Amino acid sequence: MKVLHVEMGRHLYGGARQVAYLLNGLGRFPGKHLLVCSEGAEIAGAIQNPAVEIRPFPFRGDADLGFIGRLRRLIRSGNPDMLHIHSRRGDLLSALAGRLENIPTIYSRRVDNPPRWVDTRIKFPLFETIVTISEGIREVLIEAGVPADRVVCVPSAVDTGRYRPGGDEAWFRSEFGLSEGGTAIGMVAQLISRKGHELLFDALRTVLSRHPETRVLLFGQGPMEAALRTSVRSRTLENSVIFAGYRNDMARVMPCLDLVVHPAWMEGLGVSLLEAAACGIPIVATRAGGIPEIVKDGVNGRLIEPGDAAALASALVELLDDPTRRRELGRAGRRLVLERFSVDAMVEGNYRVYLSVSGVEDFARMKKRDPSGRD
Repeated sequence: MKVLHVEMGRHLYGGARQVAYLLNGLGRFPGKHLLVCSEGAEIAGAIQNPAVEIRPFPFRGDADLGFIGRLRRLIRSGNPDMLHIHSRRGDLLSALAGRLENIPTIYSRRVDNPPRWVDTRIKFPLFETIVTISEGIREVLIEAGVPADRVVCVPSAVDTGRYRPGGDEAWFRSEFGLSEGGTAIGMVAQLISRKGHELLFDALRTVLSRHPETRVLLFGQGPMEAALRTSVRSRTLENSVIFAGYRNDMARVMPCLDLVVHPAWMEGLGVSLLEAAACGIPIVATRAGGIPEIVKDGVNGRLIEPGDAAALASALVELLDDPTRRRELGRAGRRLVLERFSVDAMVEGNYRVYLSVSGVEDFARMKKRDPSGRD
């Protein structure tokens, strides 16, 4: 079996990180893999599986029609058995290349927003199978008319060896200029409107009136940074909100947080929430998309309705008031991730999809075969 993977994201954000976990984990199974990525993409440096051949491609965006021809030529020369498209960037171009070369195509859907007309009528029919990262996304697609037998849920995963409890508190406080004894709330998300930063700002007046020493660290980058900085200044929150930027050492940062908050309006699953749970950090988040599959209200965090600033403030104050409760929720979150969101489970789930598309159903037999060479 040979699979051609397409992941055109330039940064190692949540989706691209999942692709790296998958490609490295597939080394346990027979088959070869070819990864097409953007020139200079961070994912190229994250692949450690020698069975993966990496092909950086020039990519000028979704209007780059030449990308179709480049991918078609690679399909002809590489002769893969199937194509797996992992993200929205270049997805239609990649799907058209696959259809023109008559190769079965798999698509990973990572967002829970309702599909557009062009998705359901033009793009989705090009795919043999759509893999969703949460049951919430799967339900959205089925409600939009995608046949249920063509949609498979394989939840995202977290590296529980890398993301684990225990952190260097002294380093953390020095790194971000935090005083001793104060609590730290982290939000890890792109700086875009649907992540809910403004809702968090709305809730902070109440939170800070009860816990004035609390600091909020915003990790991530995005087009709304200037607007969010202006919003923080207009609310006189400059002393409480820290724009920490995009960091590649979140496995070191995350265990030192007291809480993680994620007030998103829409969310496919939320890889940063998996990472927080794996580190034993309690979470306050919204009932949006696949988030309730990670955050169980009263078990490893608190859930509120999207857009409810008062409920968000109440949940944050409740947990900031009770360090013992935070520790209990954190331990439960770690157990949940170990049981349901391991990298091994995600890799096996995707590999089963490959076998199904290939017409091979005996997963146990394939696991035992010699992983060298093409099947």
